[in-house]
Amino acid sequence: MKTAIATSDYFVMGETFINRHIAHLFGGDTAVICGRHNGEDPHGKPLFVRRAPLSPLDRLRAPFSAAYGALAHGTSRLPFGDNRARLAQFLRDQGVQVILAEFGTQALVLAKLGNDLGIPVFTYWRGTDASAALRSKQRVRSYRLMMPRLAGMFSVSQFLLDNLALHGVRHDNAHVVPSGVDVRRFTPAEKRPGSFLAVGRMVEKKAPQVTLRAFAAAAKGREAHLTFIGDGPLLQHCKDMARDLGVAEQITFTGALPHEEVRQHLTGTEVFLQHSVTAKNGNTEGLPTAIQEALACGCITLSTRHAGIPEAVDHGVNGLLVEEWDEAEFGAKIGEILDMDDRSAMTRAARATAEAKFDNDIGLARVEQVIRDTLGRL
Repeated sequence: MKTAIATSDYFVMGETFINRHIAHLFGGDTAVICGRHNGEDPHGKPLFVRRAPLSPLDRLRAPFSAAYGALAHGTSRLPFGDNRARLAQFLRDQGVQVILAEFGTQALVLAKLGNDLGIPVFTYWRGTDASAALRSKQRVRSYRLMMPRLAGMFSVSQFLLDNLALHGVRHDNAHVVPSGVDVRRFTPAEKRPGSFLAVGRMVEKKAPQVTLRAFAAAAKGREAHLTFIGDGPLLQHCKDMARDLGVAEQITFTGALPHEEVRQHLTGTEVFLQHSVTAKNGNTEGLPTAIQEALACGCITLSTRHAGIPEAVDHGVNGLLVEEWDEAEFGAKIGEILDMDDRSAMTRAARATAEAKFDNDIGLARVEQVIRDTLGRL
């Protein structure tokens, strides 16, 4: 079934869930619609870039189109004029039968066009689009107006669907399908005792400074080492903090790494740390892919009761959870893990959770089945 995968930026190496859909959904019979293109195209699929320069006539049409879109649909970003015609022709030429918009904000752009062309549109909620975006009354209005235009929607966690519902954004054909992980590639190896790993952008909602201080308080001078993988605005601050706390020898900052190198770190790591918090602008996680990958690799996961994380981490079984920003308790749990005589039961439980809940082959098949079933009813 020819599917157009719609995303904001292409190609983004870290968006493994989107790249998997592009490469494998319905046997890889896909095309890509993106807002911006960075010039890389490793999948080699038919590609349409929406944000092309406007024709002279479209520059005249732009303010009227924006005003109409905002009034009628709650968004000024609807395709219009010559660009809309080119996009519609692309969809026809490719024989697209369904559109999967990888974020709610992308569905806003394409839902009306899909309806006009008789192409069913689904969206996939992943985090910011169903958290921080809801701080905007205009965005909530646009989502509500969009719901009747969608054939269905997916979310990486029940938390995000519940969050949308609290704002009156609901769809009868809604399904929770986590992004998932390749459990055949992400497997446990021999664990390095006392090894800790944190992966992700060094930004506010990951709270790396909390992880660092908690680790320093619990592990300073003990047989423990923490590796941070990721880049971002808080990286230098955390490096300085590690030095000031006297744990620089126990912490390695690698910066951003290719996905394969992240996998290699995870396989041999004993404990995965992720102190996710709600950012000041309301931005939250959905259900972090890094946690799913850590569980698949048999990592005991210490994280927070945040967004969809409790849907993956079963406290006391495959990991431990604390409240957001509870640095003292986070440190205490690091110490508790270090004091365990035998951590193998949690390691086995982590792997079992990933196999049962996060096998991305199963998730991909479920997305395909939902789409097939839905189109069969239309």
